[in-house]
Amino acid sequence: MKETVAVRERDLGTPASTQTEMVRLTIDGQLIEVPVGTSVMHAAALAGINIPKLCATDSLEAFGSCRLCLVDIEGRRGHPASCTTLVEEGMVVQTENDTLHKLRRNVMELYISDHPLDCLTCPANGNCELQDMAGVVGLRSVRYGFDGANHLDDTTDNSNPYFAYDSSKCIVCNRCVRACEEVQGTFALTVDKRGFESRITAGQNDDFLGSDCVSCGACVQACPTSSLMEKSVIDLGQPEHAVITTCAYCGVGCGFKAEMKGDKVIRMTPWKDGKANRGHACVKGRFAWGYATHQDRILNPMIRKKITDPWQEVSWEEALNYAASEFRRIQDQHGRDAVGGITSSRCTNEETYLVQKLVRAAFGTNNVDTCARVCHSPTGYGLKMTLGESAGTQTFDSVMHTDVVIVIGANPSAAHPVFASRLKRRLRQGARLIVIDPRQTELVSSPHIQADYHLPLRPGTNTAILTAMAHVIVTENLVNESYVAERCDTAAFEEWRQFVSQPQNSPEAMAEICGVSADDIRGAARLYATGGNGSIYYGLGVTEHSQGSTTVMAIANLAMATGNVGREGVGVNPLRGQNNVQGSCDMGSFPHEFPGYRHVSDTSVRQQFEQAWGVPLQSEPGLRIPNMFEAALSGSFKGLYCQGEDIVQSDPNTQHVAAAMAAMECVVVQDLFLNETAKYAHVFLPGSSFLEKDGTFTNAERRISRVRKVMEPKAGMADWEVTCALARALGYPMSYDHPSQIMDEIARLTPTFTGVSYQRILELGGSVQWPCNEQAPDGTPTMHIDQFVRGKGRFMLTQYVPTEERSSRKFPLLLTTGRILSQYNVGAQTRRTENVAWHAEDLLEIHPADAEDRGIRSGDKVSVKSRAGETVLRATVTERVQPGVVYTTFHFPESGANVVTTNNSDWATNCPEYKVTAVQIQRVTSDSAWQNRWNRFNEIQQRLLQGETVPAADLPDPEDHPCSPEHAPAVAKV
Repeated sequence: MKETVAVRERDLGTPASTQTEMVRLTIDGQLIEVPVGTSVMHAAALAGINIPKLCATDSLEAFGSCRLCLVDIEGRRGHPASCTTLVEEGMVVQTENDTLHKLRRNVMELYISDHPLDCLTCPANGNCELQDMAGVVGLRSVRYGFDGANHLDDTTDNSNPYFAYDSSKCIVCNRCVRACEEVQGTFALTVDKRGFESRITAGQNDDFLGSDCVSCGACVQACPTSSLMEKSVIDLGQPEHAVITTCAYCGVGCGFKAEMKGDKVIRMTPWKDGKANRGHACVKGRFAWGYATHQDRILNPMIRKKITDPWQEVSWEEALNYAASEFRRIQDQHGRDAVGGITSSRCTNEETYLVQKLVRAAFGTNNVDTCARVCHSPTGYGLKMTLGESAGTQTFDSVMHTDVVIVIGANPSAAHPVFASRLKRRLRQGARLIVIDPRQTELVSSPHIQADYHLPLRPGTNTAILTAMAHVIVTENLVNESYVAERCDTAAFEEWRQFVSQPQNSPEAMAEICGVSADDIRGAARLYATGGNGSIYYGLGVTEHSQGSTTVMAIANLAMATGNVGREGVGVNPLRGQNNVQGSCDMGSFPHEFPGYRHVSDTSVRQQFEQAWGVPLQSEPGLRIPNMFEAALSGSFKGLYCQGEDIVQSDPNTQHVAAAMAAMECVVVQDLFLNETAKYAHVFLPGSSFLEKDGTFTNAERRISRVRKVMEPKAGMADWEVTCALARALGYPMSYDHPSQIMDEIARLTPTFTGVSYQRILELGGSVQWPCNEQAPDGTPTMHIDQFVRGKGRFMLTQYVPTEERSSRKFPLLLTTGRILSQYNVGAQTRRTENVAWHAEDLLEIHPADAEDRGIRSGDKVSVKSRAGETVLRATVTERVQPGVVYTTFHFPESGANVVTTNNSDWATNCPEYKVTAVQIQRVTSDSAWQNRWNRFNEIQQRLLQGETVPAADLPDPEDHPCSPEHAPAVAKV
């Protein structure tokens, strides 16, 4: 049974006041009490009195332009606008009388006199505020003809793939412009000209697609007419009901209303009560959901004995039984530990929990890992060692209380845009900003935003620059001594103080290493230590290094030394890359930990799970993902169950990964599409999208939010049901009627989740932040308030150790990687949407000086060659990167960005060093040898997918696999 809600939410006209002092007033004879700073319109709405309005909405500051919300106030002349008039003690307000009614109807008549009268055929019919207000004021006719000047023949801008702008329907209420400024912070829209000639324009009279508009949809959401309207609504009509769910893209975890007509999604609108996004969205969550019904979806299970055989569609029962029999065969022949599993950070908590349970209980091994290994595993390690908990400390709302922000190794505008909008709002209010990044990201300089310090460090030197900042804080007596004495391990602090005070850790000593001036390092350190509430936000540019864990600990050291942990506006805040990276870690997806970050060697913990699951469990950690690959190539690891991940495209050194996959005897892939990893699979189990399942996601702020099924699984089963069915085929029954029962089991076995249930999440307004237990029944928005989870905060020594991956005469440039706004991760979802209109291929950014040295111009094909491999990308010449550094994304498999990344990894967690790869760049005219092999292999796999029997002469030999010759012997065995 779907949990449906109304499509339209009540709008109170203006934002709620945050003040605590109350005043009393009378509105239409009702005595009411509201906070100081409340508008008359909002106060009336709270009393159930709806004052007519057009320019006002509770998501934007009051504007007072439409003149429809006029009221009478006792003792005041005229008729003030209720949206811009604040309440006062003893105020007496009248919202309706003959004079007000006449004024409003006259105003409405003027609007309608220059508006098309096509309500019956208008896509907003039935959901149009202009239409509603015409009815509210009793407008029945218009005295003014249409013979004079009007805008009825204005053209429609259809350039944006997701929404249309019909200028003839625009009433110039300014809501779209204000939404772009206040909510999104892009300032892409403006009102052009004055008076009757006023029109909304994007950029310098550009079309929407060609302007600075980022297609977040805030303008569409704010529009009270059909002037800005989703093309899906234009085509399919108005939705009838809605289901609240959670976005399946980045780690912000935005709440959405899936607005439906029957079982068909008409549009996704940001949920106003979503605590992570507060009614805002980005282009991906708002519009890029069409992949869920894309024609590329594989909807039937398939099997094949060898990856050179055609795929055969089979029943669910046959596919599951075949997979189970192959896993058992492998274990019988090669031992229990010859198989393993990989959980997904895109699947729900419940599904991830079941996969690790299947591996531990049904396979009988701890060989389970997750994609968090290759992104945020250093966060878990570094924060556990210093603060005692493997997660961020704050809510996203906390940024509105910060005074100084450090953003290091993250580009929120591209990877976490909804959080970025909130951050930019705080910066426009006066917060100070320090950006530590090799590239000049959008935060460094953009409309109304200018970083106080941009430290464009050399890739791989994060630890050095943070240790240098610590040197300044310690040697200039900027440490919060009382905080450290009360909250931290003093012995560890004193050892750390002596370490960072050494001359070799000074900004002057580190300047040459980092490529940043000592003065800027000192200035940034002083600002963070003395500027008030200091917060640090970081991303994969911190963790995906050989010293990723060290850098996370260095961040925690800075926060503790300055007293910036344990209250609003401060903290250590990892920006998680995927929707459920945090949750996949919480659920015990690492080979050394059970759910709740408890080590498998802990006898009491292990016995608890053995009793609950009814089988003996292993006490030794299993294989990490890189270990699985090595074991596969050596012949000891033969079978893999991979749910919802494309490790062949996403993991480093693609040729190495491809060879490992080709060497396995049974690879089971469970996914929506036949991705790069599935080309090496022997069993394909159709997956389900977030729209087809119930469950929960946990975002970067530890917020557990509901995911609700809005349509039946297109392949017949949700992912959790598939895992249960596979477990049964393996002889280990896992029986649940609904994911809520899985969460109940998680809560029984995980101390930080003991208070979590679907009912409790509903009672708390749709989400809860763990820990949620007897000590914190309503959840924990801010961690470490009175003391650190580990007791005393522990300072860790952060000796800078240069990465082994260094530039040389042969490979003089350093390649670093990242994401772009319109695409997501390996692109499996976004490449199958209209988002390709903005970014249709991975590009290589190169500085003009480096480009000139090599005769490269924007648009040229260039070879990117490293010690690991070679690929070809198209160049774009830009000063966003510094000389000596090049940058690309990894959203398109044919680009092969990870062909050139190496096997170097973090010393503590094996998180790959994606962010530092020494390369050489040169102009070319053709694709690389790897891309040619990939194209051949891809063509054959597509033929096999169609059930075609490929002639022996066409079958791939080792050279046809997209892996390097060094792995050919392993492939040849297959």
